[in-house]
Amino acid sequence: MSNIYDVKVYAQFIDNMREALKTSKTIKTVKLEDLRRTAYKSGQRTIYGSYGWRSAVSSRIAPRTVYLGSEYVQLPKITPVQKQLIQNAPEELHKVLHLLRTLPFVHIRRRMGDNKEYNPICNLYMSMADPKNARLAFMYGSTLAPVDKSKPGPEFTMIHIPEEHVIRQQVLALPEYGVNICLGSDYMGEDKKGFLRQSMYNADELGMLGLHAGTKIVKALDARTGKLKTYGIYLFGLSATGKSTWSCHQLGMDFNKGEGTWACQDDIVFLKRDGGAYGTETGFFVKTDVDEKLQEAMYNALIDRTALYENVMIDSNGRPDFLDENLCANGRAVIRKDKLKVRRKGRLVSIESPDINLPPAEELDGIAFAFITRRNTIMPFAQKLTPEKAVLAYLWGESSHSYASQPAKAGESVRVVGTDPFIVGSRARKVNRFKKIVMELVDKLPGKVEFFQYNTGGMGEIIREEMVDGEKKKIMVRKTERVPIKLMAALQRGDLRGTNHYEIGSLNNEAVVETEGFDLRQYDIKQYYSQEQIDYYLQDLVDGRRRHTEEIASEGLDSDILKWAGKAYEIAPKGKSAKVTVPESPVFEEKDKELEKAEEYPASYIATLPDTAKLRPPRLIASRFR
Repeated sequence: MSNIYDVKVYAQFIDNMREALKTSKTIKTVKLEDLRRTAYKSGQRTIYGSYGWRSAVSSRIAPRTVYLGSEYVQLPKITPVQKQLIQNAPEELHKVLHLLRTLPFVHIRRRMGDNKEYNPICNLYMSMADPKNARLAFMYGSTLAPVDKSKPGPEFTMIHIPEEHVIRQQVLALPEYGVNICLGSDYMGEDKKGFLRQSMYNADELGMLGLHAGTKIVKALDARTGKLKTYGIYLFGLSATGKSTWSCHQLGMDFNKGEGTWACQDDIVFLKRDGGAYGTETGFFVKTDVDEKLQEAMYNALIDRTALYENVMIDSNGRPDFLDENLCANGRAVIRKDKLKVRRKGRLVSIESPDINLPPAEELDGIAFAFITRRNTIMPFAQKLTPEKAVLAYLWGESSHSYASQPAKAGESVRVVGTDPFIVGSRARKVNRFKKIVMELVDKLPGKVEFFQYNTGGMGEIIREEMVDGEKKKIMVRKTERVPIKLMAALQRGDLRGTNHYEIGSLNNEAVVETEGFDLRQYDIKQYYSQEQIDYYLQDLVDGRRRHTEEIASEGLDSDILKWAGKAYEIAPKGKSAKVTVPESPVFEEKDKELEKAEEYPASYIATLPDTAKLRPPRLIASRFR
């Protein structure tokens, strides 16, 4: 497939592009304040004094993103659409040069990071053929800091031309030259991820490891010693699994006793061999489906006048509704890190860490790597992992498709190495580097490095495939019992205080069985599934992990990791297969009868149901009326 890449053309394009950026009279270098004034003209002002805009494209165009360059940086697998984009790239790159010399552009320079070693300078060239595009450059510029001459490069370039026709919509990345080009999309996330993808690739080349993870500092009272301890936390997760939520969540800590959490980053960091990490952004680009009562700090940042909304529902009176997703299920906002505040003793107090970086492990009482997954069947809400299984968690990067977002793929596993869909080059190389760093930390700092996996999805979901009008479709038989946010906060709090109790579970990991304030017996998977069904899900999990591991192994996976994976497959049931059906236990038969009655008398009848009808999953009955 490498013959479809023309590296000579790419090199010539870069030379011509650099010359065009220097000499073009259509490019105007601007400051953030210049963009603010222009952007506000096309925005909708809210009752808070903040502004919102709408984009024609409301998410990243990952299926139309390709990497151009040597074999070292090419995508490991390409689709027919991506193949066509690569073949047509020389012509498209020639057009970009013409547009650079023809269309009006603004150029803004901003700095990523705040440290002594690695601070990428991000040069964004935004087409202003449509003046509304000013808000894209303004929103992106608001996520980063001003350029500091004492903190040089490297220099990266992004060319963004939203006006390109939708049939030629694409992202062309040239990682070896530090260049990204976005054509035909007006989604700001392309600018953010274009620069972050480039920065992670470059950090990897310098011996660090770019992580798709949030970071925070936590002070917790150790249950054994009664002393306050300070931890650095890494939170891995695919988009929409809870990275931002848990990077900014207070976990119900007792601030009167000195406990608390302080947000460092919510998306991308650069892990160093000393266990510390360089941060990237001063403004977070968050999903806005935030509940005021459950995500206080994020909510307060969202209603600050400095917030910048993209595709958030704003009514005719200027009031934003963060939970109304009728027009778009991917409402986003740029929020300032220093506006993350919670109310304490009658006043708002910032919970931002004063530093976007995470200190080296030696300067902390401990560090924890937490992998966030979102699965809806048998995955425990919290598991404690060995270092070897943490490396496998990084390798597998597991989550699953939602029935709400992708019904055709509902329940199917999604596996992305490091939960990082922005990897350039060998994915195995990333896993090997992660293994090397964490194993060195474990050896160097015994007892100070811990690993957890948190499931922010749920338990008990049953989806069945059926033929409907001649088509195979997925039918939701039983919805998942979602993990409550307060329970997830208690689990993380208990892990840091050392109060949770774990026992070996069906996945052969330590699974949580006790946490303060909650009865976890109601989430025993045997309350939801028969043993045959549990065996089915275990076999399905192992089959998916095996296929994924074999794919990554072809890119050069460390032999130790392959051995650990082979051992992990032993959770599969021996010689068993199972057909997933609705459980037929008396408990569920009784529930089904009660549900039939409840449909006739919804609100009043539910209140009178006997306890036996309220067995697990607790919200099964109420879910019929949502």
